[in-house]
Formats: sequence, C-alpha cells, structure tokens
Amino acid sequence: MPRLTGAVLLVLAPTLAARAQTDPTDAARAAMLALDKATLALAEAEKSTDRISALTQTVQAYEEGLAALRDGLRRASLREATLKGALQAESDQLSQLLGVLQTIQRAPEPALLVHPAGPIGTARSGMILSDVAPALQLKADALRRDLEELQTLQTLQENAVETLKSGLEGAQDARFELSLAIARRTELPRRFVADEARMKTLLESADTLTSFADGLMSEPVPQGNAADTRDFSSVKGRLPMPALGKVLRRFDEVDAAGVRRPGYVIATRPLAIVTTPWPATIRYLGPLLDYGNVAIIEPGDGYLMVLAGLGQLFGEVGEVLPKDAPIGLMGGASASGDQAFLIAAEEGTGADASETLYIELRENGTPVDPGDWFAAGKE
Repeated sequence: MPRLTGAVLLVLAPTLAARAQTDPTDAARAAMLALDKATLALAEAEKSTDRISALTQTVQAYEEGLAALRDGLRRASLREATLKGALQAESDQLSQLLGVLQTIQRAPEPALLVHPAGPIGTARSGMILSDVAPALQLKADALRRDLEELQTLQTLQENAVETLKSGLEGAQDARFELSLAIARRTELPRRFVADEARMKTLLESADTLTSFADGLMSEPVPQGNAADTRDFSSVKGRLPMPALGKVLRRFDEVDAAGVRRPGYVIATRPLAIVTTPWPATIRYLGPLLDYGNVAIIEPGDGYLMVLAGLGQLFGEVGEVLPKDAPIGLMGGASASGDQAFLIAAEEGTGADASETLYIELRENGTPVDPGDWFAAGKE
C-alpha cells in the first residue's frame, strides 16, 4: 500500500466520524483537507509498485471526501438558515438592544451621573444599570458570536465551490487512470478459463437469478489457486460494503412495485467504485436478465456474491481477485456542475445518489441476509 494513499484513508476515518461529532464548519474543513490529500495521493499513485491498489484507494478517498464535504455543506446550510431565522425572529429585541447600547455609548459621562429625582434617583438608576449592564453585555456577546458564525458559514460555502470542482475532476481522473491500469493488468492468478459455449447455454436457459446462480454452482471449477477464499465464513458480520452508499431496502423487503428481493439495494452516486469485500474468484461478468451488468464472485466454497446494476465491469471470468480489488464502477454520469452539486448538498435530498447496487449473498444455493455479514448498514 502506498504510504501517502494509506495516510489519506487514515485522514478520512476521523473525517467521517466528525460529521456526527463536530460542527458543520469543522466537518466541511476536514473534508476539504481530505480532498487535498486525495489529490496528492493521485500523483503518488503514478510511482506505486501496485498501481491498481493505489488508484483504487485514491478513488475511494475522493468519494469519501466528496461525501463528507457534501454532508458538511448541507449541515452548514441548515445552520445558516437557523441563525438567520433566529436573528429575524429577534429583530425587534435586537434593535432595542443596539439602541440602548448606542445611547449609553454616546451619552456624556457626567450626564449619566445626573438624575432628575436627585441623589437618591441617581443611586437607584446606578443600581438598576449595574444589574442590567451584564445582561446587555451577554446579549451583545451572543449577537456578535452569531453574526461571526454566520459570516464564517457563508465564507466557507463560497470557498467550497473550487474544492468541489477540483475534487470532482480529481475523482474523474483517478477513475480513468484506474480503468487504464486494469486494462493493462496481466499479473492476476487465474483459477480457470471460462468455457464460453457452456456460459452461453447457461445464460439462455436461465429465467431467474436463482436458476443462473444454481447453474454456476453446478459447473465444475478447479479448486487450486483459490487464494484465501476458504476462510470466508470467519469474517461474518465484519465484511466491508462493496460500495459507498446508503441501504434503501434490506433483505426480503418489498419495494414500491411490490417486488421482494432476497438482498440489499444500495443507493450510490454515479460512477461509484465497487470493490471485492473479500478475496474472490470471478464466476460471471456481464448483463443478466433485468439486473443490468452483473458481477458474480465466489468468496468461499459454497458461497456466491451477486453485485448487480453496475455500469462498467473490470476483470475476466476465472481470475482470482484480492480483497478490496475493483470489480467495476456504477453507471450514470459524474456531476459536471458545482452548482448542482451544491444544491443537492444544501437540500439534503440525496438526489445525486441516483444509482442502485443490488447485493445478494448465497450460501449453498440459498440467499442469506447480507445484514448478518456486512459490518455497515445495521443502523
């Protein structure tokens, strides 16, 4: 692992945690720093001995940084609206406060000591003023802090535009370089060479994902050169998700069309990278029924993992991939305008997470709940 790229990932872990633990300004600034680090990592990937691994981590760093920045900007926008609303609601009181403070400031000092009721009135007004002044000062300090925070939030959002543009461009460049590196890859071990005629027959005869998966499992596959797949069951409950996204539907949940699927549906952003959560053999790559582009990998004896809905696929059937290897990219088009990116961030609609990845895990031909296997998506 390239040292700098690894450092980027270390930076991103606390960045994501900061979304829930720090104010919007700190979270957005940390995300901007992470994107700067990802840019440096992209340059360093050129020198890496494992270029594909370095570029994969760089793409993930960009995606994490952009997601964190989007979240920080959304929270900053909400905080800005809250401050503006509070200031507007208290506008009359604030006007009176400013008037009192300005009157006190402009009044000559001797005049403050003279009262029409004489010395007793002067003493009483002094006592009242001594009680009121601290409260006025506290109110004035709170107003000053709110106005300073409002200015900071507005400046942050203005400065974030260039960071967003460069981050989106950097992610696009990293994906392009990754695609080139994979196209030139020759060092992956192969467990077997696909029999194209048998695969064609299997595709033509399959009318469901289940029948196709069962057909794959019945195909004879050499057991040699299977990497670390035999220990797959040992990581149950600790698998990383194949892509950065949000769980839309869980195992066996019914969607709006009344369709029930034995897997997870994940909302991702366009062109999100999809990686192997565990060393695995590629069993199938290509279009399948109504699932779009599908990657089916074998992470262990008796297990198949289906990743459906991708826009681009990497690798060849029979290759043995290491953990965290890129298997493809989601479909869709990358955001080309920073303004659209900002609007989505401010509204918090998630409209930019327009792609869906379907994940199905099968054990000995039977779908199992991915929630029992993946560390994320349990909340």
